[in-house]
Amino acid sequence: MPRRVPTRLMLAASMALLLAAVLATSASAQAKSDDAFAKAFFDPQLVLKHANAIGLTAQQRKAILDEMKATQVALVPLQVDMADPALELQGIIEATRVDEAKALARIDQVLKIENEVKKRQAMFVIRVKNLLTPEQQARLRAIREGGGEEDNDGGDTLRAPLPND
Repeated sequence: MPRRVPTRLMLAASMALLLAAVLATSASAQAKSDDAFAKAFFDPQLVLKHANAIGLTAQQRKAILDEMKATQVALVPLQVDMADPALELQGIIEATRVDEAKALARIDQVLKIENEVKKRQAMFVIRVKNLLTPEQQARLRAIREGGGEEDNDGGDTLRAPLPND
């Protein structure tokens, strides 16, 4: 018998996708600032993947993993908090006539939580960068731009949340 995905969870996911599509129109205007953000910081997955190549110490690795865990723990309640307003918004916009004030109020709630999620993700990548020496950062830039080692050098490959995720 196939497993059925809980309706509430499916609705929340659908609502989040719908809201993302609605907000995508502003994404192109934000693309330039996102590129600058991506250039300034390092994907923690890249850092851990190339730990040996950049000379990451055991202490740095532990600090990055601790930050990763703390970020993930902080994000779970925010994701849960976003579900109800997203579901309410879905109900509002599916009506034949949309109550603009109610819809905008729910959009504000969802965006406020989403902003907090992005802020937590930004804090994480800032802290990761601050753990790295200037030499390690230069090596990562070279790797990221294709001028350094391309293959996994035996470092960890955990997936970390990024501000643009």
